[in-house]
Amino acid sequence: MISVCIATYNGEKYIREQIASILPQLSAGDEIIVSDDASTDTTVQILESFNDKRIKILRHEPLATAKYPFARITGNFHNALLHASGDVIFLCDQDDVWRPGKVKTVLHEIGDASLIVHNCRLVDNGRVLASSYFDHIKLSDGILDNLIHCSFLGCCMTVRKELLEKLLPFPTMQVPHDMWLGVLAGRYGRVRFIRDVLLDYRRHPNAQSAVAKKNTNTILFKLGYRITFLTAYLRYVIVNRS
Repeated sequence: MISVCIATYNGEKYIREQIASILPQLSAGDEIIVSDDASTDTTVQILESFNDKRIKILRHEPLATAKYPFARITGNFHNALLHASGDVIFLCDQDDVWRPGKVKTVLHEIGDASLIVHNCRLVDNGRVLASSYFDHIKLSDGILDNLIHCSFLGCCMTVRKELLEKLLPFPTMQVPHDMWLGVLAGRYGRVRFIRDVLLDYRRHPNAQSAVAKKNTNTILFKLGYRITFLTAYLRYVIVNRS
């Protein structure tokens, strides 16, 4: 069984196209778990309009305070992941488009891997900004490399249930969900990067994902969240070293 986990917030502009690109790739027994962070637009109504029993909508109460912008997204994804029943779980953003054959390719390539990361292309209003995201990053599942530049883009990630159960719940310290899953998968499982471009990743001003927007964060911000992540990582490793 496959679970697709989506975190939504005011995604009415693109969510219909995204869901329409996913549903044909799923079987009757699969599911789409949507955790909605109190959207004030028509996101939920659009999801309901599909009238598809595979789509399960959860209401999530957003964080009252968040030191880092990604903390709200992490909390929302955490809610979706906790409710996923599938053996294989696809992470999914609300505003991208899955290419035909994405699910089939990932299932074929996953083999003995605990986590798969596939390639994507960056697009904006029909323009291709980069035909291969992998050409612009260093692919690594190591903690040090990812503290410098994260290799893990959540919308391109698929994780096995047995690994996910080990890595949940997320730490109370605010960490990026994709970086947490990817780095810990590298330590406790096996990560496989595949160069197939299986998704169109939208880069636009209202994107919820920080990677989809121009990075304007200060040096102090970048240093702060990395220290937070490393602290949470070391605590987890120490507690689970047995």
